[in-house]
Amino acid sequence: MLCDRASDRKPEAEVTPQAPPGGFHAVFAADQTAVRSALRAALARFVRQMSDDEAGTMELVLAEVLNNIVEHAFADSGPGRIELSIARDELGLMFRIVDDGAPMPEGRLPAGRLPSNAVAVEDLPEGGFGWFLIRDLTRELSYVRDGSQNLLMFRLPIAA
Repeated sequence: MLCDRASDRKPEAEVTPQAPPGGFHAVFAADQTAVRSALRAALARFVRQMSDDEAGTMELVLAEVLNNIVEHAFADSGPGRIELSIARDELGLMFRIVDDGAPMPEGRLPAGRLPSNAVAVEDLPEGGFGWFLIRDLTRELSYVRDGSQNLLMFRLPIAA
């Protein structure tokens, strides 16, 4: 369980009994250590139900999303929490991620466009590639700011 003070936070993801049948639910601190732990736990829950490529896609997308939350939503606000729920259905995996960090700039998801490759490698901009990958690899991607929380939802199609 996450406490309010940074020094009291547990770095591990806590898998809670509210997980949907066949699903996954974790609440964890918004820090890199806890993100790694939650990512490992989520992958372990579903890895036997998907191909190696699907597992790699899940790991990539989830790592990009969770690390963006830690790096940007909590950059100036200090400790916080992230809630991750994953449900399996006939279309794949549905992800629901809630955090109490800063809202997305302009209240919407980044465009995720790749920068022009007509420039020298050293002149390529920092960042932006993550949202391109997230948008390219997911379906039903949505974001809303609800009060003081961010809600991000998306689907990863995986074979039955």
